[in-house]
Amino acid sequence: MSGLVLIAGSALTVAGAGVLLRGREVGRPRAILGGVLTVMMVLLVAGLVLTLTSSPSAAAEEAAGGAAAGLGFLGASLATGLACLGAGIAVAIVGAAALGVVGEKPSMLGTTLIYLGLAEGIAIYGVIVSLLILGKL
Repeated sequence: MSGLVLIAGSALTVAGAGVLLRGREVGRPRAILGGVLTVMMVLLVAGLVLTLTSSPSAAAEEAAGGAAAGLGFLGASLATGLACLGAGIAVAIVGAAALGVVGEKPSMLGTTLIYLGLAEGIAIYGVIVSLLILGKL
């Protein structure tokens, strides 16, 4: 149940941020990003509380390792989500710089693509870590 709360809350948060940013010039992107991250942290804490608190009906599931599996899924989702967030920030910064360089000197296109690939590698590392976590469950 806590997983559904996290998924629904995350989807609503991302959709709300998209509605705020749609068709606009963003004057304060850090403020919007900070607000979205704050809501995500609140949802994360709520999910942790829901995962760690056990009700009488969930006692048999917890004895079978349900809470440990829930925390494993939470760790895997955090590994992927935070790595993708970091990769998105890195690609935004590197991509803007790459466009500036290619505008000045078009022969540098190949080099800038390598830098963009390195920035995207951060997301791939997060996916690999989450697959390793899921393999241990």
